Amino acid sequence: MTGAITRRTPSVAALALFAVLGSTASAEEAQDKLAADVARWSSFLKENPSKDELWTQVRDGSEPVLKRAEAALKGGRRFLALHRLSAVRGNLAASIYVAERGDLKVMDDARFEAEWKRAGALLGQDSSPVSGRAFDGVTPAAVRAIGEAALPQARIYHEASLEYGRNTMPQYGLFYIGAALGQRDFAAFCRELSAPSERPPLPVRSLRPELDALENEVLSAYRPPAAIDKHAVFISISGTLKEARELDAAGLRHGALLRYLQAAVRFATLRRSAPLPEKTVLEGQLRALEARVSAQEPDSSLGRLFVELAEEDLADPVTPGSPAVAAAIVEDVLPRYFAALLPARSVPPLPAPAVTVTLVRWPFT
Repeated sequence: MTGAITRRTPSVAALALFAVLGSTASAEEAQDKLAADVARWSSFLKENPSKDELWTQVRDGSEPVLKRAEAALKGGRRFLALHRLSAVRGNLAASIYVAERGDLKVMDDARFEAEWKRAGALLGQDSSPVSGRAFDGVTPAAVRAIGEAALPQARIYHEASLEYGRNTMPQYGLFYIGAALGQRDFAAFCRELSAPSERPPLPVRSLRPELDALENEVLSAYRPPAAIDKHAVFISISGTLKEARELDAAGLRHGALLRYLQAAVRFATLRRSAPLPEKTVLEGQLRALEARVSAQEPDSSLGRLFVELAEEDLADPVTPGSPAVAAAIVEDVLPRYFAALLPARSVPPLPAPAVTVTLVRWPFT
């Protein structure tokens, strides 16, 4: 936990938070690191007494996601549970980090920047560009993908936190320092979840052709009225694709594949115009695709993650009465997953860029 990285005396509130996180898990949870971690963070959410506005925002955003993580575990969807946990663990850890810093009212710019430098030293290699081999040996592929996607965020959050704190308030800059340390810790947690696999590794490769193609589809769809009505969704898709490109360029190919497929889910639900198939039809199609995923000779856990996501949506749709996510996964995303495991298709080279400059001379000059 990030609370262990400081030598300062924790505040009373922080001690209360650490007590919650250090509570003894059940014997069953002690044998299951993932279940124990979800349980600890769920307890933290329920028992943190803080009334701070920043904490309130984190709590309100994290609570429904952690509930879905708990439900996924109960349903045997472990990869989905880890995926859900990854979305909130960094912010929850950041809340502890901020609380541990005590009275923020006396935190001036000089103290904030000193803390930023100290955290950068603690991050060490995590504040530098990440090696594409950072998760070599971590299995199954879904755990590796989630860890790879999280690790670069440690450096990104740390770099952004300095200017953010300078231009807003040190409290907010501290939060992103805490998020950086939280992402580092989560990546380490994913390594702890690694388990031997009898299957060959997933054959990941560069997804540049697929990323280019999906980005072109998104740009073509970015037209009114969708560009106006769904602007925030387009921004989310674009950001996820950008992250996938950066992961791909860094050689973190499992993480890149995860983010590519996440972007595809969002885009497929955004652009859908045809009526959704009946639930029973979707369930049958999903079972057929699940069998195909399970029959893969290499590690199939990343495909399994998206099967679990579709199962969750069929059981409890994100949009009430409309399993749009399941439909997107069945019709678009799992086919993209299978295609991404094949050798890259040849793509004709782009035409050489050309620029025409026209000079117009104004009369009498």
